[in-house]
Amino acid sequence: MTQAQGGAGRLPAHIAIIMDGNGRWAQARGLPRTAGHRAGADAVRAVVRECRRLGIPHLTLYAFSSENWNRPKTEISALFGLLLEFLGAEVPHMEEQGIRLRVLGDLDGLPLAQRGALRHAMARTAACADMTLNLALNYGGRAEIVRAARALAAEGLSPESITEEALAARLDTAGQPDPDLLIRTSGELRLSNFLLYQCAYSELHFTPVLWPDFGPAELAAALEDYAGRSRRFGKTREQADGC
Repeated sequence: MTQAQGGAGRLPAHIAIIMDGNGRWAQARGLPRTAGHRAGADAVRAVVRECRRLGIPHLTLYAFSSENWNRPKTEISALFGLLLEFLGAEVPHMEEQGIRLRVLGDLDGLPLAQRGALRHAMARTAACADMTLNLALNYGGRAEIVRAARALAAEGLSPESITEEALAARLDTAGQPDPDLLIRTSGELRLSNFLLYQCAYSELHFTPVLWPDFGPAELAAALEDYAGRSRRFGKTREQADGC
């Protein structure tokens, strides 16, 4: 059994996380939603550090969807303020730890200050090769597929040249493996337009834990769950297990 197939002691090469529950975490404590987002940012720091410690090569976090623009303007402003704080505090650490930052989604649609800070952070960490941290910002899975299809059309590829590999090479995650494990917090059981193409064969782990309470222990539980899965990719269990 290969590492990509999972099994006891195996770690995924790519973890994707839908970070959900910041607002409910704050509400349960009688706090404003912004307090939940700040606590959620602390959880991001903890999980990124733990993934780096474990040697996870790729981590993708769903930070702001294209649908999130429908939220109150004050909440959106607070979220983007936290993004600037996060980048200012964490980019030096990312450089030290060899973590490369990439952005998935429509970067040009973000506010000017955040756009500039993200581009600066990506440039500073471009040579880092130990881990890739993808932040999905202004991101939607369907829109990503449409962008990739338009790129294929613009390049004038013949119908025979349009393959799964050709499409994947034009997605935001080009050059990275598809997520082996997709985690969603807060008890919701849906993908919410996240990495729709890439997660075709991902193992799914849903936890009732709200994102601000998700830390190394909860990540360990998800990894233990993943290690017990048999990843078959259309094969029989016996074939996948190498029997």
